[in-house]
Amino acid sequence: MSTHMSGRAWSVLLVLCAAIFLEGIDIAMLNVALPSIRADLGLSTGMLSGVVSAYVLGYGGFMLLGGRTADLLGRRRMFLLWLAVFLVFSGLGGLATEGWMLLVARFVTGVASAFMAPAGLSLVTGAFPEGPQRTKALGVYAGTAAGGFSLGLVAGGLLTSLGWRWVFFAPVILSAVILAAAVALIRDAAAPERPAGGFDLAGAFSVTGAMLLLVYGVVRLEHPDNGWAGTAGVFAAGLALLAVFVAVERRSANPLVRLGILRSGPLVRANLGALLFVGSFAGFQFLATLYLQELRGWSTMQTGLAMLLIGLDTVLAPTLTPRLVNRFGNVPVLFVGVVLAALAYVLFLPLGLDWTYTAMLPTMLLLGLAFSLAYGPLTMAATEGVAEHEQGLASGLLYTAIQFGTAIGLSAVTAVNVAALAGDSREAGLDAIQAALAVPIAAAVLGAVITAFGLRTRAAAEPTPAPDPVGASAR
Repeated sequence: MSTHMSGRAWSVLLVLCAAIFLEGIDIAMLNVALPSIRADLGLSTGMLSGVVSAYVLGYGGFMLLGGRTADLLGRRRMFLLWLAVFLVFSGLGGLATEGWMLLVARFVTGVASAFMAPAGLSLVTGAFPEGPQRTKALGVYAGTAAGGFSLGLVAGGLLTSLGWRWVFFAPVILSAVILAAAVALIRDAAAPERPAGGFDLAGAFSVTGAMLLLVYGVVRLEHPDNGWAGTAGVFAAGLALLAVFVAVERRSANPLVRLGILRSGPLVRANLGALLFVGSFAGFQFLATLYLQELRGWSTMQTGLAMLLIGLDTVLAPTLTPRLVNRFGNVPVLFVGVVLAALAYVLFLPLGLDWTYTAMLPTMLLLGLAFSLAYGPLTMAATEGVAEHEQGLASGLLYTAIQFGTAIGLSAVTAVNVAALAGDSREAGLDAIQAALAVPIAAAVLGAVITAFGLRTRAAAEPTPAPDPVGASAR
């Protein structure tokens, strides 16, 4: 099957790539701007942390609902509607004069992303037939998504130097352009009829409540002073609601999430792999930022430029990775990518207070290669073989895993770093960062082990050549 795509197909893909790039760059830019926001609005540490957590809660809490809603109500409709909501509330964030205004803006922006991201991914998988064309399209899409995170650090540094409000206003301009192009270019099949019996409201409320509570529990882990009893209670309530959700879905004639989809080994492995791979990077990025800015005194711009090499995936993911996947398959390419990530974190472990950038370069280069090889195949594996009418659900599961991975990765390294900190000296800070680096290393290694099971399954599934007929060798 040819990989050639028409000019219109490329235009649609570029619009959808721009939207996922917008999401990635929005998150990264805000992280860089947090110190400036605190200084201008006089926010407490708790309120500042809440600005980040509010987005995570909205995104992680509504992702499964967003994915299934795209299947039921129409992907184009959901994509355009929630892109418009993203635009409005990003602008309101830039106009905020109080901490609570930022909290509301970021929460609703997270909810908008939770509906927009799975709708966008399912529009990609629906627009390109499974095979080389979809592989190429998803390679471009995933590379753009990953590039948004890395390039967002640099863009955030530049915009923050002009004023932190530009970190909110720049996405407004970009999303307005994307919205105008999407209205003109993106087409969608007619929205499927609502199932008999109506929308699964009980499932929607229970899974959204469960996701909100579980993500909130993970965020609370970053602050041990909140009390372990309260955190355990939040997790218990979240798990209880999750059990209610499973019970509802088993009995529902039109379930929000068809539980049978979770019986797919490749899909489950892809989602676990995404959680661990992205979680390990989120933890590493946080620790590297602490090291460069707090221990070395680098500026936000210097820090962003130091990590710019990770954005290598923006070039390699759409060009090299699809060729490798077409030749070797998803799982082998993914496995190499996850192993490279683990190796990158190990190489950063002996960091010192006087390390030159040359010493950090191998880690940054390997992470760029790791993202190039892993992010696209994870996206492909999570949607491969899934029925067309469940592509939104599969996309929602993938982005839920990514968001949980990000939250868990950040919370775990924060908890270890705080526990290991034995003083205010730079040496104590360095020791704590080195101790916390064990978290991304362990997560990447576990991700490689899980992916390796896919290698074994793939090898077992390959047909064994039939034996030659008697006398065939004598011909």
